[in-house]
Amino acid sequence: MAKSSGVVQFGREVKQEAKKVTWPTWKETKVTTVVVFFVVFLMATFLFFSDWVISLGIQWILGIGA
Repeated sequence: MAKSSGVVQFGREVKQEAKKVTWPTWKETKVTTVVVFFVVFLMATFLFFSDWVISLGIQWILGIGA
């Protein structure tokens, strides 16, 4: 029965630690979400144009394309 008592103790400790968590406010969550979407958009745009430029360079070096 030592295992079940350990599991119960673990459950109690998890509950105690969960009470200590400081959750972000709705405003912080919204602002962070907007920032994440903005950064993802910027990175996608940067990677798109980087890929396009590299592709053009490789086509020029290999003499491929119209």
